[in-house]
Amino acid sequence: MLAFTFPGQGSQRPGMGRPWVGHDSWELVADASEVAGRDVGRLLLDADAEELKDTRNAQLTTFVSSLMVLDAVERLGIEPSFCAGHSLGEYTALTATGALSFEDGIRLVVERADAMHEAGTVNPGTMAAVLGLDDDQVEVACRLADMDVWVANFNAPGQVVIAGSPAVPHAVHDRRPGTPACGHRIRLPARHRSSRRVKC
Repeated sequence: MLAFTFPGQGSQRPGMGRPWVGHDSWELVADASEVAGRDVGRLLLDADAEELKDTRNAQLTTFVSSLMVLDAVERLGIEPSFCAGHSLGEYTALTATGALSFEDGIRLVVERADAMHEAGTVNPGTMAAVLGLDDDQVEVACRLADMDVWVANFNAPGQVVIAGSPAVPHAVHDRRPGTPACGHRIRLPARHRSSRRVKC
């Protein structure tokens, strides 16, 4: 049995569409552009890191790129028994399995990204992956930090994502002197999955 997993926002890269220009699977880009009302091809080929960091661009390009790779693999006769995804990748997995049509997947991703962009504009912040601390240590450090910061995701043993104010990457590490912990800022323009995302 074979399982395919699909990435979430933050995995986008400038020029990530270049290897696919001229491939039969590139036709999905034109289809996506028509449904989204955006030039997805330009984003995949010419957008720089700053433009791709915009949630609306990051999610659309990651979704389309993932499905383009899937299409190319399936053209080789390789099909998964299972599909899963991380965050945005859940929508890709649903589309990959046929639970969502390609068109509905594009529409949902566009709506999702627009909503997240708007929420991030109202409550700006950031996210960071903390490496080298136990889950409990990160939670304690977040409570002790003198700022708005919360645990957002438990990604894997030894990797916890925190969200909050722009100073988030230093919040946990500064509270755990002498530990090998480090924080890596995630390429997202807002603090998704934090309690501040909720608009009251």
